[in-house]
Amino acid sequence: MKNILIVEDDIDIHNVIKKALEKKEYNVLNSYSGKEALLLIRNRNVDLILLDLMLPDIGGEEIIKKVKDIPIIVISAKMSEEDRVKNLLNGANDYIIKPFSLNELLARIKVQLRLNKEKNINKSLKYKEMYLDEELHYLYIGKKKIHLTKTENIIMKELLSRPEEIITKARLLDKISYDNLDFDENSLKVHISNIRKKIRNITENEYIESVWGIGFKLL
Repeated sequence: MKNILIVEDDIDIHNVIKKALEKKEYNVLNSYSGKEALLLIRNRNVDLILLDLMLPDIGGEEIIKKVKDIPIIVISAKMSEEDRVKNLLNGANDYIIKPFSLNELLARIKVQLRLNKEKNINKSLKYKEMYLDEELHYLYIGKKKIHLTKTENIIMKELLSRPEEIITKARLLDKISYDNLDFDENSLKVHISNIRKKIRNITENEYIESVWGIGFKLL
Protein backbone atom coordinates (compact mmCIF):
# COMPACT_ATOMS: atom_id res chain seq x y z
CA MET A 1 0.00 0.00 0.00
CA LYS A 2 1.46 3.36 -1.07
CA ASN A 3 1.84 6.16 1.46
CA ILE A 4 0.62 9.52 0.14
CA LEU A 5 1.25 12.67 2.16
CA ILE A 6 -1.33 15.47 1.86
CA VAL A 7 0.14 18.88 2.76
CA GLU A 8 -2.90 21.17 2.77
CA ASP A 9 -4.09 23.57 5.49
CA ASP A 10 -7.62 23.97 4.08
CA ILE A 11 -9.46 21.30 6.08
CA ASP A 12 -12.34 20.92 3.61
CA ILE A 13 -10.03 20.38 0.60
CA HIS A 14 -7.78 18.15 2.70
CA ASN A 15 -10.68 15.91 3.72
CA VAL A 16 -12.07 15.64 0.17
CA ILE A 17 -8.67 14.49 -1.14
CA LYS A 18 -8.17 12.13 1.81
CA LYS A 19 -11.55 10.45 1.26
CA ALA A 20 -10.84 9.96 -2.47
CA LEU A 21 -7.41 8.46 -1.77
CA GLU A 22 -8.67 6.09 0.91
CA LYS A 23 -11.40 4.92 -1.45
CA LYS A 24 -8.59 3.88 -3.84
CA GLU A 25 -6.88 2.09 -0.91
CA TYR A 26 -3.93 4.45 -0.52
CA ASN A 27 -2.56 5.01 2.97
CA VAL A 28 -2.91 8.71 3.75
CA LEU A 29 -0.53 10.78 5.87
CA ASN A 30 -1.92 14.15 6.94
CA SER A 31 -0.10 17.45 7.34
CA TYR A 32 -1.52 20.93 7.72
CA SER A 33 1.76 22.89 7.80
CA GLY A 34 5.20 22.88 6.23
CA LYS A 35 7.07 22.00 9.42
CA GLU A 36 4.74 19.10 10.11
CA ALA A 37 5.24 17.87 6.55
CA LEU A 38 9.05 17.93 6.81
CA LEU A 39 8.91 16.01 10.08
CA LEU A 40 6.70 13.33 8.53
CA ILE A 41 8.97 13.08 5.47
CA ARG A 42 11.96 12.61 7.75
CA ASN A 43 10.38 9.91 9.89
CA ARG A 44 7.97 8.04 7.65
CA ASN A 45 8.15 6.30 4.29
CA VAL A 46 6.43 8.61 1.84
CA ASP A 47 5.79 7.51 -1.75
CA LEU A 48 4.21 10.71 -3.07
CA ILE A 49 3.41 14.22 -1.80
CA LEU A 50 0.37 16.34 -2.66
CA LEU A 51 1.54 19.84 -1.84
CA ASP A 52 -0.27 23.14 -1.42
CA LEU A 53 2.03 26.14 -1.89
CA MET A 54 0.40 28.58 0.52
CA LEU A 55 0.98 27.12 3.98
CA PRO A 56 0.88 28.87 7.38
CA ASP A 57 4.61 28.52 8.12
CA ILE A 58 7.06 27.12 5.56
CA GLY A 59 5.94 27.76 2.00
CA GLY A 60 5.47 24.90 -0.40
CA GLU A 61 8.27 26.26 -2.62
CA GLU A 62 10.77 25.69 0.22
CA ILE A 63 9.55 22.12 0.73
CA ILE A 64 10.07 21.39 -2.97
CA LYS A 65 13.70 22.53 -2.66
CA LYS A 66 14.33 20.43 0.46
CA VAL A 67 12.70 17.15 -0.53
CA LYS A 68 14.67 14.71 -2.66
CA ASP A 69 13.61 11.53 -4.46
CA ILE A 70 9.88 11.72 -3.59
CA PRO A 71 7.41 12.64 -6.37
CA ILE A 72 5.59 15.91 -5.67
CA ILE A 73 2.31 17.01 -7.23
CA VAL A 74 1.61 20.67 -6.48
CA ILE A 75 -2.06 21.50 -5.91
CA SER A 76 -2.39 25.27 -5.85
CA ALA A 77 -4.64 28.23 -6.59
CA LYS A 78 -1.59 29.95 -8.10
CA MET A 79 -2.38 29.59 -11.77
CA SER A 80 0.15 31.78 -13.58
CA GLU A 81 2.52 30.19 -16.07
CA GLU A 82 5.43 31.70 -14.13
CA ASP A 83 4.41 29.89 -10.92
CA ARG A 84 3.95 26.57 -12.73
CA VAL A 85 7.26 26.76 -14.57
CA LYS A 86 9.21 27.90 -11.49
CA ASN A 87 7.98 25.07 -9.29
CA LEU A 88 8.42 22.40 -11.97
CA LEU A 89 12.00 23.57 -12.58
CA ASN A 90 12.69 23.58 -8.83
CA GLY A 91 11.76 19.91 -8.52
CA ALA A 92 7.98 19.41 -8.54
CA ASN A 93 6.89 16.53 -10.78
CA ASP A 94 3.44 17.83 -11.69
CA TYR A 95 1.18 20.84 -11.09
CA ILE A 96 -2.60 20.95 -10.86
CA ILE A 97 -4.64 24.13 -10.38
CA LYS A 98 -7.50 24.56 -7.89
CA PRO A 99 -10.36 23.91 -8.37
CA PHE A 100 -9.53 20.49 -9.79
CA SER A 101 -11.16 17.24 -10.82
CA LEU A 102 -10.63 14.36 -8.39
CA ASN A 103 -10.53 11.92 -11.30
CA GLU A 104 -7.75 13.94 -12.93
CA LEU A 105 -5.84 14.12 -9.64
CA LEU A 106 -6.12 10.35 -9.14
CA ALA A 107 -4.89 9.77 -12.69
CA ARG A 108 -1.88 12.03 -12.17
CA ILE A 109 -1.08 10.25 -8.89
CA LYS A 110 -1.16 6.90 -10.65
CA VAL A 111 1.17 8.17 -13.38
CA GLN A 112 3.71 9.59 -10.92
CA LEU A 113 3.75 6.41 -8.83
CA ARG A 114 4.30 4.34 -11.96
CA LEU A 115 7.11 6.60 -13.19
CA ASN A 116 8.79 6.52 -9.78
CA LYS A 117 8.57 2.73 -9.65
CA GLU A 118 10.17 2.47 -13.08
CA LYS A 119 12.90 4.89 -12.02
CA ASN A 120 13.69 2.87 -8.91
CA ILE A 121 13.77 -0.41 -10.86
CA ASN A 122 16.22 1.09 -13.32
CA LYS A 123 18.53 2.41 -10.62
CA SER A 124 21.54 0.24 -9.94
CA LEU A 125 22.13 0.10 -6.21
CA LYS A 126 24.51 -2.83 -6.35
CA TYR A 127 28.21 -3.15 -5.61
CA LYS A 128 30.14 -6.40 -5.44
CA GLU A 129 27.93 -8.68 -3.33
CA MET A 130 25.90 -5.80 -1.85
CA TYR A 131 22.43 -4.79 -2.99
CA LEU A 132 20.09 -2.20 -1.44
CA ASP A 133 16.33 -2.64 -1.53
CA GLU A 134 15.64 1.07 -1.16
CA GLU A 135 11.88 0.72 -0.78
CA LEU A 136 11.94 -1.92 1.98
CA HIS A 137 15.13 -0.63 3.67
CA TYR A 138 17.02 -3.92 3.37
CA LEU A 139 20.74 -4.16 2.63
CA TYR A 140 21.66 -7.55 1.19
CA ILE A 141 25.18 -8.93 1.45
CA GLY A 142 25.15 -12.14 -0.54
CA LYS A 143 22.04 -13.98 0.62
CA LYS A 144 21.98 -12.34 4.05
CA LYS A 145 20.03 -9.17 4.74
CA ILE A 146 20.20 -6.29 7.19
CA HIS A 147 17.31 -4.03 8.09
CA LEU A 148 18.22 -0.34 7.92
CA THR A 149 16.65 2.70 9.54
CA LYS A 150 15.48 5.48 7.22
CA THR A 151 18.68 7.47 7.81
CA GLU A 152 20.89 4.41 7.32
CA ASN A 153 19.00 3.69 4.10
CA ILE A 154 19.77 7.19 2.79
CA ILE A 155 23.46 6.78 3.63
CA MET A 156 23.77 3.41 1.88
CA LYS A 157 21.81 4.69 -1.12
CA GLU A 158 24.33 7.52 -1.57
CA LEU A 159 27.31 5.20 -1.18
CA LEU A 160 25.94 2.59 -3.58
CA SER A 161 24.88 5.19 -6.15
CA ARG A 162 28.56 6.17 -6.55
CA PRO A 163 30.54 3.15 -5.35
CA GLU A 164 33.86 4.31 -6.81
CA GLU A 165 33.65 7.83 -5.37
CA ILE A 166 34.17 9.44 -1.98
CA ILE A 167 30.80 10.65 -0.69
CA THR A 168 31.43 13.80 1.30
CA LYS A 169 30.03 14.43 4.75
CA ALA A 170 28.42 17.60 3.41
CA ARG A 171 26.52 15.65 0.73
CA LEU A 172 25.27 13.09 3.24
CA LEU A 173 24.21 15.79 5.69
CA ASP A 174 22.35 17.60 2.89
CA LYS A 175 20.49 14.41 1.94
CA ILE A 176 19.57 13.56 5.53
CA SER A 177 18.67 17.01 6.84
CA TYR A 178 15.30 17.84 5.30
CA ASP A 179 14.69 20.62 7.82
CA ASN A 180 16.49 22.46 10.63
CA LEU A 181 16.67 19.57 13.06
CA ASP A 182 20.07 19.21 14.70
CA PHE A 183 21.58 16.48 12.56
CA ASP A 184 25.33 17.12 12.49
CA GLU A 185 28.62 15.35 11.76
CA ASN A 186 28.57 13.57 15.13
CA SER A 187 25.12 12.18 14.36
CA LEU A 188 26.39 11.05 10.97
CA LYS A 189 29.34 9.23 12.55
CA VAL A 190 26.98 7.41 14.92
CA HIS A 191 24.81 6.21 12.01
CA ILE A 192 27.86 5.07 10.03
CA SER A 193 29.07 3.18 13.11
CA ASN A 194 25.67 1.51 13.48
CA ILE A 195 25.70 0.38 9.84
CA ARG A 196 29.18 -1.07 10.29
CA LYS A 197 28.06 -2.98 13.40
CA LYS A 198 25.12 -4.46 11.51
CA ILE A 199 27.43 -5.53 8.68
CA ARG A 200 29.92 -7.09 11.10
CA ASN A 201 27.11 -9.20 12.56
CA ILE A 202 26.89 -11.13 9.29
CA THR A 203 30.38 -10.87 7.76
CA GLU A 204 33.98 -10.16 8.71
CA ASN A 205 34.53 -8.00 5.64
CA GLU A 206 34.70 -4.23 5.95
CA TYR A 207 32.61 -2.42 3.38
CA ILE A 208 32.74 1.24 4.41
CA GLU A 209 35.97 3.21 4.55
CA SER A 210 36.36 6.57 6.30
CA VAL A 211 38.31 9.11 4.28
CA TRP A 212 39.73 11.41 6.92
CA GLY A 213 38.38 14.95 6.79
CA ILE A 214 36.28 14.31 3.68
CA GLY A 215 33.69 11.56 3.99
CA PHE A 216 33.19 7.87 3.23
CA LYS A 217 33.48 5.37 0.37
CA LEU A 218 32.85 1.73 -0.29
CA LEU A 219 35.75 -0.74 -0.22
